[in-house]
Amino acid sequence: MPTTRAYAAPSAKAPLAPFSLERREPRAQDVLIDILYCGVCHSDIHQVRDEWGGSLFPMVPGHEIVGRVARVGSAVTRFKVGDAVGVGCFVDSCRTCGPCRKGEEQYCAEGMVGTYNSRERDGAPTFGGYSTHITVEEGYVLRIPESLPLDRAAPLLCAGITTYSPLRHYGVKAGDKVAVVGLGGLGHMGVKLAKTMGAEVTVLSTSPSKQKDALALGAAHFAATSDKNTFTSLRGHFDYILDTVSAPHDYNAYLNLLKVDGTMILVGAPDAPTPLAAFPLIMGRRKLGGSLIGGIRETQEMLDFCAQHGVASDIEVIPIQKINEAYERMLKGDVRYRFVIDIASLRGP
Repeated sequence: MPTTRAYAAPSAKAPLAPFSLERREPRAQDVLIDILYCGVCHSDIHQVRDEWGGSLFPMVPGHEIVGRVARVGSAVTRFKVGDAVGVGCFVDSCRTCGPCRKGEEQYCAEGMVGTYNSRERDGAPTFGGYSTHITVEEGYVLRIPESLPLDRAAPLLCAGITTYSPLRHYGVKAGDKVAVVGLGGLGHMGVKLAKTMGAEVTVLSTSPSKQKDALALGAAHFAATSDKNTFTSLRGHFDYILDTVSAPHDYNAYLNLLKVDGTMILVGAPDAPTPLAAFPLIMGRRKLGGSLIGGIRETQEMLDFCAQHGVASDIEVIPIQKINEAYERMLKGDVRYRFVIDIASLRGP
């Protein structure tokens, strides 16, 4: 098949630059996808800069992939040429462990195969969606409902499922008071989804300037965490806190905002340990949990839910040539609320 154009980081902290790679020819159960859009996740920056350790270079990031089926293998039954499809954070798993059998491949006991910065079962490195094509086994491909705009659907494959899965798993229901900490790529989806589920949503942000956006996205309330009075006035107020922040911050202060038996859920991934005291948990019988994306079944459920309720990401579409600039802007919080790469800019003339 023709060479795939891409952008890659040649080494840790190096700027991304044009790169070529060879995708595998579709096997019997494979789907070859022409990529149209790819969302830009904060974890792309962490991994490109080796902030979590163990990064593989050269690295082609991107795990919020939307495109159309270009070819299918002889045994493919779920998709046909021309279908709108997506690929999220992983492209394979062991398929036999307990989590895989339950449809929770993200918790595969042998480790899921990441869409990029990972290795296939045969040891070959995986390359992500900052590229023109990708070949994926059909069991790890999602169907994009017709009513979702393809560019705005791309971030749902990570930001959407990362917030949808814990809201469902921990039992958020209509009438619950839910705080969303941070209003970025994850946070803005957390607000939309919790609101659509019937919760009363409050955004907690360090940036008072985001109040107008928070309310427009569906939040009922906004509180600036830079105001120390916030942690007094909202003490014991929330049933759930969805913490989307990936910079180190004080978990203990937020735990005290929960009611008795309240739950705080971590989906942000700071690159440094955060001290945790016992008393904020003990004194309110509170719980601190975490959540990692979702399995294929739940991700498809999320896409269908979003299509049913008209929920999609707020995005800024960029050409691939501006990806390094986009990274710097993301680090400054200068995006409302997810960059999405138009892969047409990579195909060229």
